[in-house]
Amino acid sequence: MGIFQMTKTVLRNLAGGPATRRYPAVPARTSSLTRGHIVFDPATCRSCSLCVKRCPCEAIRLDKEAKVWEIDRMRCIACGDCVEGCPFGSLTMEQSYHPPVTEHVVERYTITYVKPERPAKKPAEESTKEEGVGESA
Repeated sequence: MGIFQMTKTVLRNLAGGPATRRYPAVPARTSSLTRGHIVFDPATCRSCSLCVKRCPCEAIRLDKEAKVWEIDRMRCIACGDCVEGCPFGSLTMEQSYHPPVTEHVVERYTITYVKPERPAKKPAEESTKEEGVGESA
């Protein structure tokens, strides 16, 4: 009796196809909560290194002197802690997945943020004029 039931199960599995999706040939389903991959905007990064401190798997590295931001996609678990910790919005979470890779590649970005210049202070002449007005009165 057991051999017939086992044969029936084997034939059903052979004729029915795979039980899982054939990713990447068949795209994965996504929802509004899907966490795909991290996207970095070097124009808004101010090298505060909060993303490095928040990353639990140490996938992000920052060299402040060379102004280089790196992410190791093989280490990143797409938890989103770095995105939540970035106060300047330099990191975002995209819903699409990166394609599968066979080589270990670390993505490097050069930070292009330029600190805006402060407006020039008022000349000393204007401040002395204001003081002079107060003395004559």
